[in-house]
Amino acid sequence: MKIVVLSDTHGDAAIIPDVIAAHPDAAYYFHCGDSELAYEDVHIKDCKRVRGNCDYDVNYPVEEVIDVEDKTVFMTHGHLFNVKTTLTPLAMRAQEVGANIVLFGHSHVLGAELVDGTLFLNPGSLKSPRGRKEKSYAVIETTADSYSVTFLDDQHQLITKINF
Repeated sequence: MKIVVLSDTHGDAAIIPDVIAAHPDAAYYFHCGDSELAYEDVHIKDCKRVRGNCDYDVNYPVEEVIDVEDKTVFMTHGHLFNVKTTLTPLAMRAQEVGANIVLFGHSHVLGAELVDGTLFLNPGSLKSPRGRKEKSYAVIETTADSYSVTFLDDQHQLITKINF
């Protein structure tokens, strides 16, 4: 299964359908918040989406738990879980909801790690990256017992790939 994850696009509406068009074979598209678009905006309608600290449309949920095939995905923006400081509150919530995959943004720093069988992923930012110059998003490819995470830039070029 292929999942595309983006976050922190901060008003750049055009980049969202551009990323989707680059991956027409993906089963799901997730936006981890701070799009700064209305919930019903046409540019983000194909994404599962949550509210970030810069999203003011109250129609966005603050978190989502979504079953995708044989995985449970927990998505939140991250600001309500202090992800810039620690992943512990996020990990505790992921355990509460039985998540296999945890998606979040907020810090604008890309990263992925596998902790006790749960994949934690921050796709970085497609508007204002931190910690590196490349704007970024992520593609997750799953099998029954493994994850492959590819980070791509805004031109869909490889930044790095991690296999778990």
